[in-house]
Amino acid sequence: MAPLDANRNPLAAQREFCENLRMLCSYYRSVADVCRKLNINRAQFNRYLNGTSKPSNHTLERICDFFGVEPAEIYLPREHFQQIVKVRPRHKPERSVVGEHIERLQQQSHGRFDKYLGYYYEYYQSMSSRGKVLRGLVHLFMQDGAVYYERYERFPSNATFDGTSKSKYLGVAFYLNDRIFLIDYETLSGNEMVQIVLFPSYKNKVARLSGLMLGVASSHERSIGCARVVFEFLGKSIDFRKALRLCGIFDPKAAKIDPSIVKAIDNSPQKAQHHFHNIPL
Repeated sequence: MAPLDANRNPLAAQREFCENLRMLCSYYRSVADVCRKLNINRAQFNRYLNGTSKPSNHTLERICDFFGVEPAEIYLPREHFQQIVKVRPRHKPERSVVGEHIERLQQQSHGRFDKYLGYYYEYYQSMSSRGKVLRGLVHLFMQDGAVYYERYERFPSNATFDGTSKSKYLGVAFYLNDRIFLIDYETLSGNEMVQIVLFPSYKNKVARLSGLMLGVASSHERSIGCARVVFEFLGKSIDFRKALRLCGIFDPKAAKIDPSIVKAIDNSPQKAQHHFHNIPL
């Protein structure tokens, strides 16, 4: 262990070590991140932080080298140690590159989603069941100042709630330059991502939103497809289980799907269009 001042109480010095180590960890994303970079067991590192265990000389040197301090310094009174750390060049706090971009886009979306939060039915031509319409359930919600969403899809439409096959997608939403962008991934298998771009509603109350969806079929071919999609607003709160039971795969000619929705999600090419476009409802 690093030599301590003979006049100092060893218990007091150990408390200073714990405080100083916590302060050094605060410059990183998390304690877990520090442990991964140091290749130190998280439980053991926690014992260093709470003072129930002391690192060996070798481990102490590794920790101090990582943070750019001397072993003797980390036992200094925390006010003195903080002054040393402030004036000494150190590694900048590491931030996720992806996280920085996501945060920037979320800031641009701030305050734009208020009227869109709630539950929706989504409708689009199924990419796996040709000629059928898929009705899914979407929940758009705010958490910690950002907007996220969950999508649920259910197969087949006449299965019991507990026995049916379901897919769940988790994603993040952005409102950028008068368009709504949604991107998610399928949580059970983790092998699929979907992007949806919607036109906003220019009315005070949201009824339906239309746009395009890009994804892959869940069948073994995993073909890539783009489909027109409609979101139908259900409300801020709903009977979730009842709404989910009404999801599934449907024949577009059946009366279970509004004909105006069937028409809006028709993927037939439009005249004089060289790309696959959609128009707001």
